[in-house]
Amino acid sequence: MANTISTMLRLSCKDYWHEFLLSACAVLGLAAVLTPLLVLYGIKFGVVQTLTERLRNDPRNLEISPVVSGRYTPEYLAQLAAHPDVAFVLPRTRSIAATMDLIRGEGEGRALLVASLEPTAAGDPLLLRFGAAAPSMPQNPATEVIGVTLSASAAEKLHVKAGDTLNGKVERRFQNKVQTARVPLRVAAVLPLAAQQKDVAYVPLPLMEATEDYRDGRAVPELGAQNGWTGEPRPQEARVYPGFRLYARSLDDVMRLRQNFAAQKLDVYTHAEEIEQVTALARALNMIFALICAATAIGFLASTASSVLASIKRKQRILGLLRLNGFTTGSLLLFPLSQSLLTALFGTALAAGVYGVAAFVINTLFSARVSGLEQVCLLLPQHFLFTFAAVAGLALLAALGPALRAARIEPSEVIREI
Repeated sequence: MANTISTMLRLSCKDYWHEFLLSACAVLGLAAVLTPLLVLYGIKFGVVQTLTERLRNDPRNLEISPVVSGRYTPEYLAQLAAHPDVAFVLPRTRSIAATMDLIRGEGEGRALLVASLEPTAAGDPLLLRFGAAAPSMPQNPATEVIGVTLSASAAEKLHVKAGDTLNGKVERRFQNKVQTARVPLRVAAVLPLAAQQKDVAYVPLPLMEATEDYRDGRAVPELGAQNGWTGEPRPQEARVYPGFRLYARSLDDVMRLRQNFAAQKLDVYTHAEEIEQVTALARALNMIFALICAATAIGFLASTASSVLASIKRKQRILGLLRLNGFTTGSLLLFPLSQSLLTALFGTALAAGVYGVAAFVINTLFSARVSGLEQVCLLLPQHFLFTFAAVAGLALLAALGPALRAARIEPSEVIREI
């Protein structure tokens, strides 16, 4: 049985090569149909992949924050941090209290900037994305320097870089007097302009809480009375925060978290609209491509079936003689099926080669509009494997009917013609 099958496969391959022109036409026809589909899907996949990666690689698209001030307890924030869709969350203090005067140098070379404060900690996605270190609170902040990460615009206006020192100043009006507290700072890192366009200083949360307490007339002994952090004692009740800074784990999680907050009747700022636009574009392109593929598949089935049927008509005498020489029905089925599989293999390989050239040209033309490893036209290895599997399946399906006809050829019909 094995010898019969191997002999039939060898005869089929030799016959495929013998009819080189007809076989080449079949391969070229398949490649002509398949190449535009590969290029079209490559552009669709490349563009959507590029847009999705840009959204995913920018942590600001994963950020969620409340629209209006609320009253968020540490317990509520702990529940948010434990949510599987949340990657990072920190509370925010009141915005009116979340500013600090940053001062560099003295005399004529003195530079001053009123910067907004944002809380940060280890694992901050925004800082991690741009390779910036998250500053931490030292063990003795009254005598040690506290780290701060600056936005590019803030660093430019202060003329500082990573490693430079600053003086932070917080003012308040308390007991009919203008009072000032100071804190020494060191620039831990400077974020690029792509990360933040405003004058922002990312500081440890305890420093933001200290700034809010001081402006409320309370003392912050941790930062030292000698530095001006004096006032009334803090109340014993737990602190309540007006907002939070939250990052979702993925783009899909942004949508789910937005729905969760909506169920809590909490309005939040998100980039859900931009994410939904890319998702809707991907769905629309998938639908269009599916319709084109369906129409192409129908045409390919009809073309392949008619081509195989015509080939069997031409080789009816040969197939009958093979049947007369003892080849079984199953082995005769292999004759047209194996040739269809060869056409699928060579046609897909040729289409993949032409696609590679077209993709190179397209990516070269649009290279100025993309960055890094982004590509306008892109297919992964698994796409080519799936393409061959689909084409081979369709080719075998189209050839199955004519193959059954070939297997039913009776030797008597051939003998009568001879």
